[in-house]
Amino acid sequence: MVNVRPAGPDSWPDVATVMGERGDPSRCFCQYFRLRGKAWSGSSPENNREALRSQVCDGERPPGVLAYDGSAPVGWCAVGPRTSYPRVLASPNWRTDHPDAWVITCFVVPVGHRRQGIAGELVHGAVDLARSHGASTVEACAVDTGSGERIPSADLYRGPLSIYLDAGFTEVSRTSSHWVLVRTTASPRT
Repeated sequence: MVNVRPAGPDSWPDVATVMGERGDPSRCFCQYFRLRGKAWSGSSPENNREALRSQVCDGERPPGVLAYDGSAPVGWCAVGPRTSYPRVLASPNWRTDHPDAWVITCFVVPVGHRRQGIAGELVHGAVDLARSHGASTVEACAVDTGSGERIPSADLYRGPLSIYLDAGFTEVSRTSSHWVLVRTTASPRT
């Protein structure tokens, strides 16, 4: 049974464990949507790691949720107010008529824990976190893996469309065959 909870100051070691030491998560540390232009291109993995550590440990608002299998951290999902993500604000893929929405920007589920429903549980946890901080709407830019195009696994960090639809999100718009803006109200799970 997977348990999902907000990433707070005491969970930083678990966040770092999920990000790992290899691959995109260990370099990005969920800063891609928080930085643009030279701020992103000039940032190092060490700077990104420290930025996420500060976001997790500052105590103001958790920047995401963690999934646990028992006591082992097995997944991460970043979520926050749209205004926390300059790249989201600037992207045509994320255009919306809900400027106050919270957004889910990325997932990390380490190899060995994939295809077990963890991302779906993380979506529910992210919506719960957004609601607990007053959000009425949550959006994401999902990846439509059924579009007929080959989608590299590294591009699935935003989450496949199917997990959002299964969680009650609806399609809002598409900017390509595989970039899909989805939305849900931040109402309690039934």
